[in-house]
Amino acid sequence: MSRLLSRAALALAAVIFVLYAAPAKATQIERVVSPGGIEAWLVEDHLNPIISLHLAFRGGSALDPEGKEGLANMVSTLLDEGAGDLDSKAFQQTLEDKSITLRFSAARDSFGARVQVLTEYRDLAFDLLRQAMTKPRFDAEPVSRLRAQLLANLRHESEDADAIAGKTLMKTLYPDHPYGRPTGGTPESVAAIQVADMRAFVKERLARDTLAIGVVGDITAKELAPLLDKTFGTLPAKAAPWKVAEVAPKVAGRTIVIEKPLKQSNILFADRGLMRKDPDFYTAYVMNHILGGGGFTSRLYTEVREKRGLAYSVYTYLHPMDRSAIYAGGAGTANARVAETLKVVRDEWAKLAKDGVTEAELTAAKQYLTGSFPLRFTATERIAAMLVGMQTEDLGIDYLDKRNSYIEAVSRDDIRRVARKLLHPDDLTIVVVGEPKDVKPTP
Repeated sequence: MSRLLSRAALALAAVIFVLYAAPAKATQIERVVSPGGIEAWLVEDHLNPIISLHLAFRGGSALDPEGKEGLANMVSTLLDEGAGDLDSKAFQQTLEDKSITLRFSAARDSFGARVQVLTEYRDLAFDLLRQAMTKPRFDAEPVSRLRAQLLANLRHESEDADAIAGKTLMKTLYPDHPYGRPTGGTPESVAAIQVADMRAFVKERLARDTLAIGVVGDITAKELAPLLDKTFGTLPAKAAPWKVAEVAPKVAGRTIVIEKPLKQSNILFADRGLMRKDPDFYTAYVMNHILGGGGFTSRLYTEVREKRGLAYSVYTYLHPMDRSAIYAGGAGTANARVAETLKVVRDEWAKLAKDGVTEAELTAAKQYLTGSFPLRFTATERIAAMLVGMQTEDLGIDYLDKRNSYIEAVSRDDIRRVARKLLHPDDLTIVVVGEPKDVKPTP
């Protein structure tokens, strides 16, 4: 009964925070440095007894050794499956008994973790995080069980149109680069990963010099500082040396068709993009909202779905990575309408590059992008994740105060210039999974 009550209390508190969190609080970011020199960014909020912590170590699945693709992902699934004196069952039972959320995750450029806990179990949650990062057990049973689950996921993905299209697109854009390899690995590479590989990953990758921490909730800077040393102080001071080469995506106008007996085709497409540090990033951000990122108001939605009824969905997004960037999008449509959908996408790509955007479109985009920004501050977890992103992207601790001014500064001339630089319809790399009519693959 006590476990149920504890869960209910956490859930209720989270809902209350969502309802009453004030966006202004999210801007009150404090830089906390522990006696041992470990830094975290903190947003205090004592309205409810909840603490959310996010962290990221720079360097992710792009560093997986060849033949061991999926290593970072596999480690992320196993760190909470037993550590120190607690085997998998005891570790998971402790989390459940105290309603502690502890999850690890792997991305191409980072390895992350998130914790959410009621204040009364704060010290326990931070200690479990410490043990998971520094004393993982990798016992035979959870390794075997999680490996089987990962292989089952890969078998599922091998038949999933979205997964096939995504992996094919990245492999085509980055044929000779780690970004072209699947973050989850292959059946062969996952089968080849040994416990020694995972222990080496933990030893070499999880270190203080690549760590970014964001904390939000019912904790003061004075309380947090010593906890940082207790939790992260035993990590190695420096990660093993690593480097991922900067690379331009191979956008050469290639169309790839993967035949699958589906009633509708899944389409992905990509052009060159902008990295997060590029001074034109915010111009591209506003441009994307107008072209395909603005949901029901975007040009692609209007032309592809609303006027012609061609596709069930159509969208675009900026995808900046640490060492490269693409401007990507997708659509889902009946096989007979793929060719026309692609023509409209290319036409809109060319139209924006040639003519830019209207004043009305620019004004509406700015109003939405600045006006909706406070909605990101409605939960402790989202704010904690944002604090980590601000650090890993070197945006500065005053980013939240400055962000909307970057959007407001974008002009029509800026968008015209950036659109001409980025949007080249003949260069679009397109992947179609299905049985599209009148779409020919190119070499």
